[in-house]
Amino acid sequence: MWFILALLSAVFAALTSILAKVGIEGVSSNLATAIRTLVVLAMAWLMVFITNTQSGITDISRKSWIFLILSGLATGASWLCYYKALQLGQASKVVPIDKLSIVFTIVLAYFFLHEQVNAKSVFGCLLIVAGTLLMVL
Repeated sequence: MWFILALLSAVFAALTSILAKVGIEGVSSNLATAIRTLVVLAMAWLMVFITNTQSGITDISRKSWIFLILSGLATGASWLCYYKALQLGQASKVVPIDKLSIVFTIVLAYFFLHEQVNAKSVFGCLLIVAGTLLMVL
């Protein structure tokens, strides 16, 4: 199931890029990000209420609150940069650079989460970097 959800995530991320590129025309990138964020916020809370999980908010630990807030700040910074990059550049060049987040995630997961990295992962990362360079240069 996780694979199907991850694949759907990739499809929706692709749609996000194309729809954003069209929608951002003539709109401040910061305003566009704020509008997108409102929609995501409404959708997320709708899912909380549909799944009846709102009562779990009181069970969230202090550590989880801190890391969820930090994650939200990182998401906000990512979206602001992404929308400005989309506004200034071509989607076909911005998106591959944005997807270098895969490489950064693997490196950060190795150092901070102590996840294993093998030769196959390193080779895959090198291919992602090489592919990105081929697409944007």
